[in-house]
Amino acid sequence: MAVRLFEDKEHANSYWKYRISPSEELIDNVLQFHRSNDNSASDLAVDVGCGSGQGTLLLAPHFNRVVGTDISPAQLEVARKHVNVSNITYRESPAEDLPFEDGSVDLVTTMSAFHWFDHLRFLQEAHRVLKTHGCLAILNYTMDMELSYGGCSDTLNHICKEFYAALWPFRSPYLGSSPFELYKKTYDSLQYPVKEWQDIFWVRKPVTVSDYIGMVQSFSTFQTLLKKDPEEARRLSQDTEQRLLHAMGVTSLETEVIMEVKYLYFVARKPANDKTNIILS
Repeated sequence: MAVRLFEDKEHANSYWKYRISPSEELIDNVLQFHRSNDNSASDLAVDVGCGSGQGTLLLAPHFNRVVGTDISPAQLEVARKHVNVSNITYRESPAEDLPFEDGSVDLVTTMSAFHWFDHLRFLQEAHRVLKTHGCLAILNYTMDMELSYGGCSDTLNHICKEFYAALWPFRSPYLGSSPFELYKKTYDSLQYPVKEWQDIFWVRKPVTVSDYIGMVQSFSTFQTLLKKDPEEARRLSQDTEQRLLHAMGVTSLETEVIMEVKYLYFVARKPANDKTNIILS
């Protein structure tokens, strides 16, 4: 990976406990695209930057073998502990140097990780390992998250936006100003004739207030603040907790809200005309 984060054991455990994963409906959209070609196969899927394995698990029912790869031994340790499925294995590997033979993989996915990679080198590796007519799927959720609870949803979302704004100064410079721009530019430049882009796909799930706070605490921005100023990080999260509870008129952090998360993704099929310069225009 171009950037190494999420590698502390405590952070890896938090990642497993709180991080969201794509919905089955979203994965079904990816698989429908993959299967829309008569030459598609379901032998091997590779989930790159798999973290603690939540997304990898969603691929298991649809392929004979699924391999999750990640640069972090701590993340892979958590994945092996929690995702004990017979056709899933894990490999420690950078996204830019995948341990697979040329033309051996049917589907390459990366879920909320592509922005941390060396983008061009990863695309070249994905192109190398994909079979002809194999598919690449790049997914990411955005910070356009919304909480719903009774009649106070607007207030909750105002509080959440202030939480994100307080963390913004701790954002990695590698991410640039907008992940959306990175993903859209990559899609537009990818020289695969058959591809699809979707920038509005909402995933809705019930979570507790505690789970929501835990998820934000797993973000790289919060972790950076936590390392620089632990007291301020704790104050910020506790203040946000109390403001959310007050707005909801409840006292328990185990109170459930509906969290809505907007995903963007694109899928693309490797063409039979396998030119070395086909990755980006």
